[in-house]
Amino acid sequence: MPTIIDLSHPLTTTGGSYCADHPTYNCKTVCTIAAGGSNVSHLTLGSHTGTHIDAPAHFFDGGATVSDLDLSLLVCRAVVIDARGKGPREVISWDDISGYAERFKAGVMVLICTGWSRYWGREEYPANPRLDVGAAREIADRGVRVIGFDSLSPDGIPPAGEEETHEVHRHFLGRGGAIVENLNGLEHLLDSDSVTVSVLPLRLEGCDGSPVRAVAWYEVSAQCIC
Repeated sequence: MPTIIDLSHPLTTTGGSYCADHPTYNCKTVCTIAAGGSNVSHLTLGSHTGTHIDAPAHFFDGGATVSDLDLSLLVCRAVVIDARGKGPREVISWDDISGYAERFKAGVMVLICTGWSRYWGREEYPANPRLDVGAAREIADRGVRVIGFDSLSPDGIPPAGEEETHEVHRHFLGRGGAIVENLNGLEHLLDSDSVTVSVLPLRLEGCDGSPVRAVAWYEVSAQCIC
């Protein structure tokens, strides 16, 4: 039997981390069992709320939307990179991750573990380490089309007063790739050489992104009972 690991942050109405201009999550009861025989809720959230996936349309007019994404790229083997040694807003370079390069290929996703998910909902969260655009290019050059991070953005969120460049977003999405953000608990996958991850979005026609319920699993060998 496979061991299932949840890689998603819970969405609650009392906390979480969001980009400053994005909608937050809210859940309001609109029907109750007492009044109408069933409970129904009205949900409000953004396309990039919580653990979510960015489609090319997030940065490119006419780009592929979440309903266009190849599902076979979103449920596949993953290479999980240990980048937990990086501090706030430090750069993750190609030299930092090149040791994993022989495993980068078409049909796998690359997930970068910074350990930043521990700051979810706290003021430290937006200061995550960022990926160098040259490293993103090297990953894409090897055929990888999905990359994921346990942080708010692979480009990082600059301090107040500095302009956001979105270089990694523009390069990776510009090549038809997809980016998963706000993953949770990637450190639980670091000891496994063979793990499968699902980051399936809602089927939102024409939308630039979608929340996902990210999960991972790996097979546990059955023990012989003699």
